[in-house]
Amino acid sequence: MSLISESTRAPLGAGRRAHRTEHVVEVLREAIGVGRVAPGDRLVEGTIAAELGTSRAPVREALRELVHEGLVTHVPYRGAFVLGVSEEEVHEVMIPIRLTLERYAFARALPRLRERELGWLERIVDEMEDAAADGDLRSVVDADVRFHEVVLELSELPHTTQIWRSISPRMRVYFYRYDRDRDLFGVVEEHRNLHAALASGRRRAVERVLEEHIRVPRLGGG
Repeated sequence: MSLISESTRAPLGAGRRAHRTEHVVEVLREAIGVGRVAPGDRLVEGTIAAELGTSRAPVREALRELVHEGLVTHVPYRGAFVLGVSEEEVHEVMIPIRLTLERYAFARALPRLRERELGWLERIVDEMEDAAADGDLRSVVDADVRFHEVVLELSELPHTTQIWRSISPRMRVYFYRYDRDRDLFGVVEEHRNLHAALASGRRRAVERVLEEHIRVPRLGGG
């Protein structure tokens, strides 16, 4: 099965290696998230490079990045294999951690959310809505992560933000899986509601909307 979607099928060609590596990382994250590759599948450098129209070097660097993110494991003498993200880990570990981090950080960011900062967040939601209209899951997920990251940065809590970033790659993969069968405009609406709560300046309103947004049901209703 192909690793890549139609939106990423064009060859990467020439360009900065860092940019090509970042693109390979994005493609593989999406492939893991939406199930084009499954936990235990081997990721072969040459195959990926040929499919993406690039050399092995950016693929090798991308696999190292995904090992660091906990999405891939490297087995000596055997190669790289998909780890993925389990439903149990998401709901028992990552969602509670994320909620704790964001509840605290969003409250700390509230006094710093003025017209300019709220405008930044609104533009991200507008971009998310455009992506939803195009059926572009990857861009919706990217905007989702960016919205939350902007608020984390405004909280001026570097250690909290660092911890959040350590789990965000796995959460991003889960978003691909969770959002792919949803109406993407529902994701947009959740962020419109979150933006409105932040604009109100009321901590309790923010906490309520944030909890509703983050505590997603288990896939399959379990």
